[in-house]
Amino acid sequence: MLIAITGLALAVFGQSAGQVFTAQGDRLVEAQRLDACILKLDDDPEGAYDDGLKWINEGGRPYARQCTALALVELGQPAEGAARLEDLANAENGGSISQRIIYLTQSGNAWLLAGAPEAALVTLNNAIKLSPTNPLLKADRAAAYMALGQWTEAARDLNIAKRARPNDTSILQLRAETRLNLDNLDGAKADVDAAMAIDHTDIKTLLLRGRVIEAMRVDALSDDTPIVTLEAN
Repeated sequence: MLIAITGLALAVFGQSAGQVFTAQGDRLVEAQRLDACILKLDDDPEGAYDDGLKWINEGGRPYARQCTALALVELGQPAEGAARLEDLANAENGGSISQRIIYLTQSGNAWLLAGAPEAALVTLNNAIKLSPTNPLLKADRAAAYMALGQWTEAARDLNIAKRARPNDTSILQLRAETRLNLDNLDGAKADVDAAMAIDHTDIKTLLLRGRVIEAMRVDALSDDTPIVTLEAN
């Protein structure tokens, strides 16, 4: 699913609507309809979008709008989907705090897909205001900082996320990438080694490991290069 660039915060709040609502009656039915929409996104995003439109025309509440916004992201219109999710998070009938955090997180990831990291940063900052201690939101925000080349800020967020979730390979990969760009090669290797110990088959970790090893090799060669002094004529 395209919406999951990092998508880390959704592991806490839940992608499934059924995990958000425990109410009975109409709300439960709407939660089930959103679950069905989400399941349909991968294989039939056009169908999911059409279902969402019909749902909205029936007087569907926020979940109907969320369904169509996510479908737009899958259909290659991430900016439009991101804007709709952001509007939904700010709507009077947007739902609970947990729901609004989900909308903002999905919006931030969609803005990243759209190549708009500045907008992603604004949206994810708003999500963090609603849940300031959530480490996975910090990791998602770090992805926006990384897209902007703000490596120090990304490292700060990832350090927080890593302390809370030391065995999360996605966070280890992000921090290794950040450390690599900050020329902290030993730190990058430590994160890669930790990720390898958890899952040595992860292709992202393997590719990152190769880049770190190459950077360390180049760094070692530059340190060993003799200084040549030219004699004056």
